[in-house]
Amino acid sequence: MTERVAPGQGPVPPEPHSVHHHVPLVSLAGKAGEPVALPIAFSEPIRVDLIRRAVNAARSARRQPHGTSRTAGRRHSVQWSGKGKGVSRSPRLMGSMTGAQAPNTVGGGQAHPPRVATIWLKRINTNERRLAFRAALAATRESELVRARGHRIPDGIHLPVVLETPVESVGATADAQSLLTRLHLLDDIDRAIEGTHVRAGVGKRRGRFRREPKSLLLVTSGPGQARGFQNLPGVDVVPVGRLGTEDLAPGGDPGRLTIFSAAALVQLANRLEGAP
Repeated sequence: MTERVAPGQGPVPPEPHSVHHHVPLVSLAGKAGEPVALPIAFSEPIRVDLIRRAVNAARSARRQPHGTSRTAGRRHSVQWSGKGKGVSRSPRLMGSMTGAQAPNTVGGGQAHPPRVATIWLKRINTNERRLAFRAALAATRESELVRARGHRIPDGIHLPVVLETPVESVGATADAQSLLTRLHLLDDIDRAIEGTHVRAGVGKRRGRFRREPKSLLLVTSGPGQARGFQNLPGVDVVPVGRLGTEDLAPGGDPGRLTIFSAAALVQLANRLEGAP
């Protein structure tokens, strides 16, 4: 006799397991070699909402608290002439009809000025931050998202690009350009050059004169490597130990063109297993 199972009490079907994706290991000559397995994080769902939350939290942590002086705009000798004079009740300079000190006057204090005590930091849960990092990794595998960010990539390319470990010893910019030419990725550097422009607004007077589009990201196994790529416009060289969601998704938009060295990919797998 078959047992009757109450609704909602039946056996739970097993969840489908994610599949390890493979990409070819590309040599410095630009030829595809044996396939290598990507960490399982590259197969996880792409959560754009979590990616943007993590990026905003990282950017808010670097925000410099600022505020005005408590006496800014209020360093005047003023008087109020009283009611019934046919003028507004704003404070005016002594012996004059010129308004001062009030927020509605020229040179007066702000009504609600910025304060140093303002807390700009945006917090994010640890699990959400980890999921965002894994989702940003998964987005680097989608060519549609990479093209949506504006990157110029050839057709049929396997993303992310995994190069042999000797790429970390490239020390000259000319050698880096030659390598990117063989990989057919130099067009993305040209895009960054063409998109560099003078910043609009007062930011150009505060040490941020130009804006430069983000180009490819090179992930190495340690700091101080692949120096030949550092002078290329828009290129970032980041060691795998310091790799974050903001590097993989600048501005919160996932799908950055990313290159891993073989050694960095192995260290990334170890880092993901250790739950950073």
